[in-house]
Amino acid sequence: MAPIASLKANSNANLEAKITAISPVRQVTTMRGPSQVADATLEDESGTVTLTLWGPDATRFKEGQKVRIVDGWVKEYKGKLQVSPGRSGRIEVLSE
Repeated sequence: MAPIASLKANSNANLEAKITAISPVRQVTTMRGPSQVADATLEDESGTVTLTLWGPDATRFKEGQKVRIVDGWVKEYKGKLQVSPGRSGRIEVLSE
């Protein structure tokens, strides 16, 4: 598992971190139709990064949970890195 500080844009990510904050769920319209989205802040000993949660994941997680991102995708948006499960990745809850 990689530390948050080592994440690079346009690359895969495997990391473990704690959710320290989650934004309110927003309704958005995408190319695939309407969806829900929320942003969670992930933190480990090396730093923080935004985790973008789409669809059912937008309401699945809580502050304080430790999660593992497996085969996630890192991108840069408005000058900041974001990680998401992407098309083939997943988010696993390690502890509440």
